[in-house]
Amino acid sequence: MATHRLPPFSRPTRTPTGRPITALICAVAVGAAAACAPSQGAVAPSPAAAAPASAGVGQSTGTLGAPGIGDPDFPGDGNGGYDVRHYDLRLSYDPSSRKLAGSATIEAKAVQDLTSFDLDLHGLTVSRVSVDGAAASFSRSKDELVIEPARRIRNGDGFAVTVDYSGVPEPMHDSANLGRYGFIATPDGAFVTCEPNGAKTWFPSNDHPADKATYDFQITVPEGLTAIANGEMAGTPRTAAGKTTFVWREKHPMASYLATMTTGKFQVRTGTSEKGLPIYAAVADSFRGSLDTLFTQTGKITDYWSTVFGPYPFSSTGGVIDDYAAGYALENQTKPIYGGFSPEPAIIAHELAHQWFGDSLSIGRWRDLWLNEGFATYAEWLWAEHTGQYTADSAFRRYYENAADPMWTYPPGAARADDLFSAAVYNRGAMTLHALRREIGDQKFFPLIRAWADAHRHGNVTTQEFVALAERVSGKDLKGLFDAWLFQPKRPAPVT
Repeated sequence: MATHRLPPFSRPTRTPTGRPITALICAVAVGAAAACAPSQGAVAPSPAAAAPASAGVGQSTGTLGAPGIGDPDFPGDGNGGYDVRHYDLRLSYDPSSRKLAGSATIEAKAVQDLTSFDLDLHGLTVSRVSVDGAAASFSRSKDELVIEPARRIRNGDGFAVTVDYSGVPEPMHDSANLGRYGFIATPDGAFVTCEPNGAKTWFPSNDHPADKATYDFQITVPEGLTAIANGEMAGTPRTAAGKTTFVWREKHPMASYLATMTTGKFQVRTGTSEKGLPIYAAVADSFRGSLDTLFTQTGKITDYWSTVFGPYPFSSTGGVIDDYAAGYALENQTKPIYGGFSPEPAIIAHELAHQWFGDSLSIGRWRDLWLNEGFATYAEWLWAEHTGQYTADSAFRRYYENAADPMWTYPPGAARADDLFSAAVYNRGAMTLHALRREIGDQKFFPLIRAWADAHRHGNVTTQEFVALAERVSGKDLKGLFDAWLFQPKRPAPVT
């Protein structure tokens, strides 16, 4: 997500010349661990855990699935007892009435015996629930949909739950973070951005990034409107009786907050990047003049990041500009969305870097958000270096010189639930990476970043795992550096 901007710079005459980043990537051979599984289950590590989530953390005793996934900073988010593998969402939305009708089939695997389990769902009216085709009892408790299947689900068994529901979606309201997010109605459709926990405003889910899954979307809207979701479109949209149905499929694991069903009147351009990657760009009618720029910059920047971070982790790239004035952009998987503005290249670079750091590599607990936002902000600085605007070092120094900046009292290694998108998480997170780069040198820093993206492709990550890999690649004890930059509520000593 992009919400914080770099202070103005005096533009240098040119970026100092040197070895290109792509050459440095190949300069060191780095051994990487095997890639993580697509989902590590409906569990999350404790605050002190140094390893990824493991089955057993966050589970209830007995046969009741926990009403939270185990993230101590967001105790009500997600659920325990099962691991979602796939969502099949069949949705119909009418902008004139603002009514959403849905049928969600969730394929999951139990990680304990279950006589009941929860799904996250905010508002909306549930009319029917079935588990493996048999009617199931259900009840509501705030944002929890509690389901009691007709038979006990055994630990290790796969099962499918189908929830039929409808109503007028209500977005989440959180003035300490983004204000309004989730499913937001617009005059001609909906603007859907769900970070951190807004997926539950439009479909029942295990709404936490620790449990990733694949998705199918079948979205029906009035004829003349476009429905945009993640992944790639399956076939040509079908129109009948004044309504058009769009089918999208995201075959790569995705965190629930990255899912979207943005709808409205859009101008669309499709094609491929210079490296042959499919691109889908869409803009609201009022931004039609930005379509070609969005398409071109998206392809160019995605191709460049693949030379820096490693192969692009998904099957297509893209971007969406809607006319809802959100004031932020969000890295919806395969299609970042820009809320009410034409993005400059730096913001596109930020959101597309998230496709590696945040989307492919997803955090298992929200306090590690710097692994998303610090990396994407540092990518902005790397893009500026690449295009000759300014250097990452000049950006680092500009921030460091401001000793009164409030970010020095906010350690970004433990993002706060009541101020999740603090500038410290973005800017001090990026500074942490630059301090690391200066400490270990470009010859090891860039291979490290590429190894990090490769080792955890489509998985979940923690700060401790990144520190361990950095020490292994560099051969140095870096605990003091990371402690100073990520966990101390004061400005670190100057980097020499």
